[in-house]
Amino acid sequence: MIIVKRWISNIVTTILFLTLISTAFVVISSKASGGEPTVMGFQLKTVLSGSMEPDIQTGSIIAIKPGGDLKRFQKGDVITFKESETKLITHRVQEVRGTGDNTQYITKGDNNDAPDLAPVLAANVVGEYNGFTIPYIGYLLNAAQSKMGSALLLILPGVLLLLYSAVTIWKAIKEVEVTKKTTTTPTNEIEMP
Repeated sequence: MIIVKRWISNIVTTILFLTLISTAFVVISSKASGGEPTVMGFQLKTVLSGSMEPDIQTGSIIAIKPGGDLKRFQKGDVITFKESETKLITHRVQEVRGTGDNTQYITKGDNNDAPDLAPVLAANVVGEYNGFTIPYIGYLLNAAQSKMGSALLLILPGVLLLLYSAVTIWKAIKEVEVTKKTTTTPTNEIEMP
């Protein structure tokens, strides 16, 4: 039973420590890149609408491969593009118009009824969605963008690790006290000289 408790304790400690390290990585890389973090050449983007559901859920993070030949996309490819300087959209290519520098894409969200109103210039494409998505983590990543959120994301796992350590130490002290009491139980015998 004690061995099982030790295993569970080690697993929980490892999970909390890895959470602390990964959260620090996400926050630091997001701040260093000036926005969304980059992992192994892929940019992580937060999905804030349901236009691509059910494949890409609201609040997910997706990985896109930036750059390359932005005129290479074909019907069925999912691209992320700038709608404006501050707004990115990820939709599926429905039609390709023009060639070379005049390439434009007609796009549509899988969950939308009609194609997007404005064609997307190849120069406005940021990258291609590669199929990698993690649901709901985008809310966490979005929170990491704010000063308060990044501070909280760095502090919270550390506080949880400290609290867990305190509980573990308290339990160990209680076990030592119980063991000490059972080994030093006084007897009712009186010794006569």
